[in-house]
Amino acid sequence: MTLIGETGGAPAGGVNLADIIKDATDASFMADVVEASKTTPVIVDFWATWCGPCRQLGPALEKAVAAAKGAVKLVKVDIDKNPAYAGQLRVQSIPAVFAFVDGRPVDGFMGALPDSQVKQFVDRLAKQGGGGSPIDQLLDMARESLELGDPGGAAQAYAQVLQAEPQNVKALGGLARLYQKSGDLERAREILEMAPEGAKDPDLDGVRAALALAAEAPSETAAFEQRIAADPDDHEARFELAKGLAAGGFMAEAVDHLLEIVARDRTWNDEAARKQLLTVFEAAGPMSEVAKQGRRKLSSILFS
Repeated sequence: MTLIGETGGAPAGGVNLADIIKDATDASFMADVVEASKTTPVIVDFWATWCGPCRQLGPALEKAVAAAKGAVKLVKVDIDKNPAYAGQLRVQSIPAVFAFVDGRPVDGFMGALPDSQVKQFVDRLAKQGGGGSPIDQLLDMARESLELGDPGGAAQAYAQVLQAEPQNVKALGGLARLYQKSGDLERAREILEMAPEGAKDPDLDGVRAALALAAEAPSETAAFEQRIAADPDDHEARFELAKGLAAGGFMAEAVDHLLEIVARDRTWNDEAARKQLLTVFEAAGPMSEVAKQGRRKLSSILFS
């Protein structure tokens, strides 16, 4: 199953520094600052070439804004060449920094600050804007697509994230989960191998568990169903049937059979059914209805 569509010339989800850090003039101020801030918070740095503290503050601002990955923009204005808006904002000393949101100044400071305080200022503004970085927006888009039953749209959003950040754990986990659910276990395994060593993510862990189940599953289950029909206490047959069902994506049915084993003989084969249930819960997703209901039923059996 092909999940990722053609992206054409669409942005890859990365951030071009030229789009978020630029020089502005009095002529471009309305477009670069006032209008732009209606969609993304904009920081204006009023500076001059002769200003020593400006040369100290400028790189710190640029570094913090770049780290925000598009959640905030930076516009630099040389007041010697462009005095109009500095005058309107009553800039009396430089560096002078103003934060614009929705077309108006909402915060600011004068003079050079330590890098840590500059970062706090930028991060605070990013949260105030509420838009998040393009990467976060794409991840949100993927989640929304899944909620709307559009796995293709989710896959494309994840793919755009990975074009910008090839080792983004959330995107790798989400894409691997999509391939696993579609039955393309080989592609899911390839995505898992792209994850950084030691990366932890519920989707990554779930796909690993699903692949482990698939590796142990029998190719046919009819014989096990016949054995269970003849002897409901044939725990081995029920266990093998549950493995086959889980590998085929029938998680709820697999859980029911494993719970039946636990209910009949919870210590069978060194509690193999209970241990297998934990793997199935992880493969289905720890917050899935299968896992939630299965845990409740398991607790009811164990503590009854």
